[in-house]
Amino acid sequence: MVIEELTDPNKDDGEKQRAKWIGIYIAILAVLLATCNMGGNNATKDASEANLDATNLWAFFQAKNIRRTHYMMWEDDLERQLAEKPDMPAELRAAIDKYLAEYKGRIAKFTSDKERNEGLDELFVRAKAMEKVRDLALERDPYFDYGMAFLQIAIVMASVAIVTGSALAILLSLGLGAVGTLFMINGFLLLAPLSAILAPLMAIGGWLLPAGSLIPFLLARHATAR
Repeated sequence: MVIEELTDPNKDDGEKQRAKWIGIYIAILAVLLATCNMGGNNATKDASEANLDATNLWAFFQAKNIRRTHYMMWEDDLERQLAEKPDMPAELRAAIDKYLAEYKGRIAKFTSDKERNEGLDELFVRAKAMEKVRDLALERDPYFDYGMAFLQIAIVMASVAIVTGSALAILLSLGLGAVGTLFMINGFLLLAPLSAILAPLMAIGGWLLPAGSLIPFLLARHATAR
């Protein structure tokens, strides 16, 4: 019933009733556009924050790995000395064994520190987790961009329908608004890949392209007829 009133300017309620429904429809599109814009901003912010966290974690990982490498080199040097000098004094051997035990402990601590969650193993897992958060946010972002574009064009076409009284304009607005809403929903839920959505739209666009050049003429003709 509502769609009939939107697309038929000759209903009994007249132009005021039609303009009222289109106004309500534009308000709904504006709410959807604001929601889509919020989703896009959040996706961008999440991607930036996760990327910064991942970068910091990898920098911390590299710093710890360098320190661990130093201790591993010192450990190898002391073990080489023990192998080359089996008859070294007992006191010197005891001192070397003490340093070896300390180095091995530090190497193990650098490798895994579950208490502080800052060992190389833990930092690797945390950095990878931040990268996944970043990649997921980046995957969401394009859907909101496309959604905002379609919703904005839908609002423009609905406004044109109010001015011209064109049923074609409101039908185009309804189609564009539906596509924009689907993009927005997919941005939140990631139900389908972007290529799977764009492929049929591009096919439809290619099919309608020859007729698309007639749209301004039809709108102007309808406005003149009124």
